[in-house]
Amino acid sequence: MKTKYAIVFIFIVALVIIEKESNILSRVSDKLTQRQTPLQTSSSPMYENETTQNALADDQDPRERAMGNYNASDPHKHILLMATTRSGSSFVGEFFNQHGGNMFYMFEPLWHIERKLADAAESGNVTGLTEMYRDVLQGLFLCDFGSLERYISPAPQDHVTAALFRRESSSSLCEKSVCTPFVKDIFERYHCRTRRCGPLNLTLAAESCLSKKHHAIKTVRVRQLETLRPLVEDPRLDVMVIQLVRDPRAVLASRMVAFSAQYQTWNSWAQEGDVPEDVEQVKRFKGTCDQIRMSAELGLGLPSWLKGRYMLVRYEDIAHFPMQKAEEMYKFTGIPFSPQAKNWILKNTQTTRGASGVYSTQKNSSEQAEKWRYRIPFKLALVVQKLCGPAMKMFGYKFVDSETALLNRSLSLLEERRFGFSQD
Repeated sequence: MKTKYAIVFIFIVALVIIEKESNILSRVSDKLTQRQTPLQTSSSPMYENETTQNALADDQDPRERAMGNYNASDPHKHILLMATTRSGSSFVGEFFNQHGGNMFYMFEPLWHIERKLADAAESGNVTGLTEMYRDVLQGLFLCDFGSLERYISPAPQDHVTAALFRRESSSSLCEKSVCTPFVKDIFERYHCRTRRCGPLNLTLAAESCLSKKHHAIKTVRVRQLETLRPLVEDPRLDVMVIQLVRDPRAVLASRMVAFSAQYQTWNSWAQEGDVPEDVEQVKRFKGTCDQIRMSAELGLGLPSWLKGRYMLVRYEDIAHFPMQKAEEMYKFTGIPFSPQAKNWILKNTQTTRGASGVYSTQKNSSEQAEKWRYRIPFKLALVVQKLCGPAMKMFGYKFVDSETALLNRSLSLLEERRFGFSQD
């Protein structure tokens, strides 16, 4: 009889233990599922669920609830520096790259998409590219490198790549925690300069990203501000968009130096005759001006989804007043202006000629803003003024009507404007 009771007792104890273990496994499984939950946008079923909607208290920002540890006293910011090629974005991006240990900065990650899908870009499949750009930006802001990894060529092996574009331009990707042992026989074109590292381990990069309080991405591949709306409205993110603009005459002059082979026809037009406005290259330049202007009109128009999240800044203002403008940008983002960033600006805005170069971020910034006036043929300056007139007027760039005026540096071609940034 005692043996029978003992067996029953042991059986009951075993059931209790199994139930406890089952609960523990269930909780662990739930956590893993939460970590792997796919991206939810405002059109996803997540927002159609009445229970989810009711769970968001009226007095609490959905961003705070979705981001878990996000709160007003300890904000996590996601900065997107939106620009065009040769507009000074590499230089301005350093203002955030040099912030210090709390910032995870990436330089042109969308280059990989453009390169891999060049055929789609040439065929004019802009909508598809736009969605890919946005999805990768969204993933990177959430420290998900898988969204980018599929576009890197050659394909990473076990999440390790030696082919990440301009890795050395991101301090975060070259810091000690991400630096793997150097491999002698593997060539990495954009290798780190601050320390000797092996190929980039994207898993370590993601871990570094997660450890940072703020994230910034610089890109010249997002053409229209409107396409970023789902990104800005994602409750897990706190996106701040800084649109950088530059005098389009300066942009063309800079491109003719940096991409001389691609812009050789412009030189030919300047020397041999009129510029045909119906050719693809000229239409593309005009289209870029129009897109920049329309994006700025949208941002400055203060739509509800962008209030407090959009800032327009001219490269020329930054070049003449780098410290002041950097302070304004940091104030806009709500991130402290770190001593490291200030020191970098002091050291890199008053440099000698020896530090020059088409991709250099070390510049005598006020001189740099005017160099284009001696590089661009007057005929091409007139063409740009015709192609990009509405954008130039909007951003306060003065027109010239003679070569003498173009070359007269005592004559400012910049109107006094203060665009500032939108407030909540």
